[in-house]
Amino acid sequence: MSESTWGLLFLVVIAMLMPAGIIFLSWVAGRPRGGKSATDLTPYECGKKPFESARQRFSVKFYLVAMLFVIFDIEAVFLYPWAVELKKTSSSAGTTFILVEMLVFLGIVVVGYVYVWGRGALEWDR
Repeated sequence: MSESTWGLLFLVVIAMLMPAGIIFLSWVAGRPRGGKSATDLTPYECGKKPFESARQRFSVKFYLVAMLFVIFDIEAVFLYPWAVELKKTSSSAGTTFILVEMLVFLGIVVVGYVYVWGRGALEWDR
């Protein structure tokens, strides 16, 4: 076996042993001592009794805000490599193509933002 094969094998073994070890340790350390009382079975919420059920339904706006965050976060992730590539090719003929492609991408994102704004997804009062 080559040196890279041993390294890969070591990585696979570590990737299997780490989660198994963590699960085993949580099973050993988290075992209740003695019988379970009513206090052991209640959820802990900052030392106070929970005032609502954990099974309540959330508003769709929470999920909508999460999706909007992901979309605009991905936009920000794409802007950095684009700027680096534009700086590298600033003297070549591909600069115009890269700039136009990014403007198209930003245009699509702005249209999506205006649509979401128009639908009232960013207003919490409704």
